[in-house]
Amino acid sequence: MNKYFKMGAAALFALSLAACGTSSNDEGKSNDAKTEASSESTKEMTVTYLGNDYKIANPANNIVAAGMEAMEDSVALGIKPVGVLEVGGAIPAYLQEGLDGAELVGDKMAPNNEKILSLDPDVIVGTDKWAEDVVAKMNKMAPTIPYSHFSDNWKDNLRALAQIGGKEDKAEEIITKYEKDIASVKEEVQSSDLKDKSVLMIRIRGGVMYVYPENVYFNPVLYTELGLKAPKVVTAAKAQAEISLESLSDVNPDYIYLEFDEAENPKTKTALEDLQKDAVFKSLTAAKDNHVFANEVPGLAEGGTAWSKTKFLEVVQNTLLK
Repeated sequence: MNKYFKMGAAALFALSLAACGTSSNDEGKSNDAKTEASSESTKEMTVTYLGNDYKIANPANNIVAAGMEAMEDSVALGIKPVGVLEVGGAIPAYLQEGLDGAELVGDKMAPNNEKILSLDPDVIVGTDKWAEDVVAKMNKMAPTIPYSHFSDNWKDNLRALAQIGGKEDKAEEIITKYEKDIASVKEEVQSSDLKDKSVLMIRIRGGVMYVYPENVYFNPVLYTELGLKAPKVVTAAKAQAEISLESLSDVNPDYIYLEFDEAENPKTKTALEDLQKDAVFKSLTAAKDNHVFANEVPGLAEGGTAWSKTKFLEVVQNTLLK
């Protein structure tokens, strides 16, 4: 009896060892599978931007900034895109240092598909100004984010690009500092007689003066964030809107910011000088009080990006509050 019991125990022990071996093997395979799955998941990131999800390679080494807004935010964050837009055959001078070394991929009206494709992009950060067919072509080359040109979305823009470029801490640092600074400047503005003054931002393009809606260009800094009263020509504007000298005379602002760049005025390179010499312009309150500020920020600056807003806030401190 004892003999058979020992034989049975030995057999059970052997089976137990075999089972443990199998279990250990299965567990090892399971762990390997988990590691492999985890590794696969880190090769891709999901960027949620303005209600849409974009699957992008992780890390995104080859970023093409095919919009001026994305180019400005890249400089603000310290991201180095492999491709950027050109203006007059070169990287815009005010962004040159931050984007040095990037390949040119055409201008904002006609991005060069072949050039973009040659850069093997992981992601294309474009613009919501593109037509659907342009976005469709871009998406065939790489996931394409239609970056917003509306100033209201500047934080969403910055955070999305920061996630793509691994600069999320930098984005939060920029946002926190800007919010602190704008609150301080607003307090100064609202506690002075500036709160009752009329301030107008004008952009000269093709020799023509334009104004923008309250939520476009640099206007949100002036009217939404600093609480200045927007002139009727601004509140009436639905998009970029032409303003004549006569209409400007009717508005007769206390302060004027003029933006001009030769790249946008190839046939009217003296338009800024001509305007400032005009008798009607010189009769304006802003002109008579020496409150006309020309190109205090670069003439090509987009206005609604972290880079533009930060620079313009510094300008406001050195002009309106001087």
